[in-house]
Amino acid sequence: MIRHDTLEASTGEVAVPDVEGPVLRQLVAYLYTLQAPQLPSLAPQMLVAADKYGVSALKARCEQLVAAQLSVETAAAAAVVAIRHSCTSLRQAAVNFIKANAFQVMTTQGWADAVRTQPEDIVTLGQLLADPSAETSAPASTDSSGPQGDRGRTPATAAPPTASRTAPPPDDSAVSRLRSLPEKEKNSRLMQAAKEEDSVGELQTLLAAGADVRARDEDEDRWTTLHWAANKGHLKAARCLVEGGAEVNARCSSWQSTPLHKAAYSGHEAVVRLLLEAGAEADARNKTQSTPLHVAAYHGHETVVRLLLAATPYHSARNQWGDTPLHNAAENGHAEAASALLEAGADRLARNNDGETPLDLARQNNHQQLTDMLM
Repeated sequence: MIRHDTLEASTGEVAVPDVEGPVLRQLVAYLYTLQAPQLPSLAPQMLVAADKYGVSALKARCEQLVAAQLSVETAAAAAVVAIRHSCTSLRQAAVNFIKANAFQVMTTQGWADAVRTQPEDIVTLGQLLADPSAETSAPASTDSSGPQGDRGRTPATAAPPTASRTAPPPDDSAVSRLRSLPEKEKNSRLMQAAKEEDSVGELQTLLAAGADVRARDEDEDRWTTLHWAANKGHLKAARCLVEGGAEVNARCSSWQSTPLHKAAYSGHEAVVRLLLEAGAEADARNKTQSTPLHVAAYHGHETVVRLLLAATPYHSARNQWGDTPLHNAAENGHAEAASALLEAGADRLARNNDGETPLDLARQNNHQQLTDMLM
């Protein structure tokens, strides 16, 4: 608008009448910082604005926030937003939630408002509720206006996952049987399924029966289902959980690690890619202020290091000891990971809290290849 012969160019002002002030401020802040907004209450409006202006990574993050806040009162509105703005994962999460709580949802004011103001979308929602196979074929948005806010960003962080369902729709009779189980047992089964390979059918059935995708282990670390799938590298299970509304930036209790930290720790490249596509924060800090890149470099997972480098400019971020990812790679003799970091511009002269450079650590640990590389 301001680069061409337009009214906006001549006046130096751009009017955005259909986005409220607080939402617009958050949107502009995101475009400059790439830091997701910390106001969950604005997530539905932010999702609409992000879709309008083509900011797909922010849209994916907002999908996660809206899915995490699903309730009987908000489910109808969330489903309508998902249908109107082609939000695959949010649409599935909302449909699963409404199926599991149909009577409660359909007697709320939120449902009545949606029927009154968005009747066509409610018809589409009714079709999705009646026909599980239709969950991935809702009409796509035709609005292609607005600047491409994610232009120049890498594919690793530019879009939410849009893959088709990872398993056939859950069997209605199996869903009915599980629906009567106590919530604690359904959640326990969901947690166990997340730890196992080839468990997508079980996960989908449990989610459709009302199991809580945000359920946590009962041990002191309180891992979510997505933490477990990410840690074990179960790509299909992780995708199913993300599509079902799992919080991609959930923190475990003791180490404050996200699922992305767990996938990076174990070197699961495909799961790392999935989480980044779903809006996971590449620069999330755990208890020791370490990012997923610190973790991947420490364990020498070169392909994961390169994936994360494509998603973050913070290749010389420091943890609580002042170590950068290059310090971690040098200390442990991971030449390939160190090479990837140096190619990305990591600071080879950075000093940690003890005044040591990556070269100092390589020498102390007799890693000759790294010593030669860092000199």
